[in-house]
Amino acid sequence: MTSGLATPLSVDHWTDISPIRRGPRARISTAIARRIFFRVAERLGVSVSLGDTPEPGAEPADLRLILPEEFFARVGNDGLIGFGEAYMTGAWEADDLGEVLTVLCREIGDLVPMWMQRLRAVYVSRPPRRQRGSSRNTRKNIAHHYDLSNDLFQLFLDPTMSYSAAMFPADSITGGDGNRTLLAPPVPGSDLAEAQGRKIESILDAAGVTAGSRVLEIGTGWGELAIRAARRGATVRSVTLSSEQQSLARARFADAVEAEGLRADLVQVDLLDYRAVEVPPGSPGFDAVVSVEMIEAVGYAYLPSYFATIDKVLAPGGKVAIQAITMPHERMLATRRTWTWIHKYIFPGGFLPSTEQLDEVTRKHTSLRLAGRTTFGSHYAETLRQWDTAFVAAHQEVLDLGFDETFRRLWHFYLEYSRAGFASGYIDVQQLTFTRGPDAEPSPDVEPSPDVEPVETR
Repeated sequence: MTSGLATPLSVDHWTDISPIRRGPRARISTAIARRIFFRVAERLGVSVSLGDTPEPGAEPADLRLILPEEFFARVGNDGLIGFGEAYMTGAWEADDLGEVLTVLCREIGDLVPMWMQRLRAVYVSRPPRRQRGSSRNTRKNIAHHYDLSNDLFQLFLDPTMSYSAAMFPADSITGGDGNRTLLAPPVPGSDLAEAQGRKIESILDAAGVTAGSRVLEIGTGWGELAIRAARRGATVRSVTLSSEQQSLARARFADAVEAEGLRADLVQVDLLDYRAVEVPPGSPGFDAVVSVEMIEAVGYAYLPSYFATIDKVLAPGGKVAIQAITMPHERMLATRRTWTWIHKYIFPGGFLPSTEQLDEVTRKHTSLRLAGRTTFGSHYAETLRQWDTAFVAAHQEVLDLGFDETFRRLWHFYLEYSRAGFASGYIDVQQLTFTRGPDAEPSPDVEPSPDVEPVETR
């Protein structure tokens, strides 16, 4: 059996990883974590082994605690952040990481006893102020993730370089309220590039993008949506805060101009905060505003200013189509002030809204009204599964780019952790369409104080 606090990976330079605490309080929290962990594992049917070498003749365990003392110390002191960090350092392992995480995500609201949930405000970490989605902080938040390396993303994304949920072929069911469509789960292994194209064409259709449309894209990605809108004959202004994405998106559009004969003036990609977008001189505004999975970087307190900006630049009769990762409303209210492993290592300043919150914010602060939505969370689970498969297969190429083994484990955990969220139904993804209410007037600019949050629905 392997034990102790030494780690099998070199993580000394990973200064963000919390040190293992010692002392009476740490011993108590470690003991509590050990007790709760084994109770949860037994209740959920997750088999656990201690050490890296299985007992002779034993069935492989679902989860192996390579360094048990470190694992419980990290979980005891830092909860789910410690759980993720323990995987980064090699303190635990799972042959099917995604399945183990999916089982845990299905029960995430009940993993700890009720008495601990009542004390949540005392022991959970709070988001640092430096990561709030203000104009001052947002560029750094975006660069933390999207400016890592274009070469890294090219290792696991499909040729469209789409870094958002794909939409695979699937039957659809119209919801009882008449404006919601649910897509059935996709067939595993379906073509990813084709599904990404379908997703983009779907959101362009929802926004009514045709020849001559003036389109604002908030969050460029690597340019695929702008290129496809240009193929329809639309004029696109795309804004991003990632210099890496801007560079590659411009290069990809230039290639499309040369290869397909597109007009070179159809797409403009600017390094610009969404709040700084203005209506073009002499123009009534943009006929369509589209944004694919950028709203998650806006932040709870800044949703009013995000939608007010869109409302201000939208032309009369224009449409808004947004692809957003969402979570149930009550869960959003319970976790919106919690700093998570994803915030610490992947998306600083990130926030997942609920549909109810988006509907309330637009009604309260804008003339926009939610007109329709398509939900397809199971499609994101399949998208992430394919991304992770490609990422794991590119193990050596990741190391060749200068990333170490700890980063590789971090990224693998991130992709599988995210997949588990969608596979379990804990989070969802939707394409939402907004139009102007018949009697609504565009609202004035909204910029909340960094210390004030907007009204919430309960």
